Amino acid sequence: MTQKTGSPADLSWLLDDLITRLPHARHAVVLSADGLLMASSRGIGQDDGEHLAAVAAGIQSLAKGAGTRFGGGPVRQTIIEMQSAFMLVTVAGKGACLAVLSDEDSDVGLIAYEMAMLVTAMGHHLTSPSRTSMEDQAPS
Repeated sequence: MTQKTGSPADLSWLLDDLITRLPHARHAVVLSADGLLMASSRGIGQDDGEHLAAVAAGIQSLAKGAGTRFGGGPVRQTIIEMQSAFMLVTVAGKGACLAVLSDEDSDVGLIAYEMAMLVTAMGHHLTSPSRTSMEDQAPS
């Protein structure tokens, strides 16, 4: 069975390449805006990938709400600094986000730059198709 362009199998190699090029980067995931895992780098299990996707979507949603409420405009990137890790989340095409989890020794600026470059170059592949409602799926 062949994968069509933009499928999760196609995206995983991009995420693996991103993680390989970034010192101290642990994992990367592409997720839909509602938190569904679309693709992940190797080394992260399905459960952890799904959890990271859900957390990233929640954080991005909260940031979007703050931007709207306080007049900050659209959110470009969210960075969470933890005691021993960073999580960066950026918009990655229509209805999708890219999230990277890295060690505390990371160069956050480099990670942000590389994420932006990946999104600029491959953003059209990092989109999530619109979900249809149950009414749209009902036979006429």
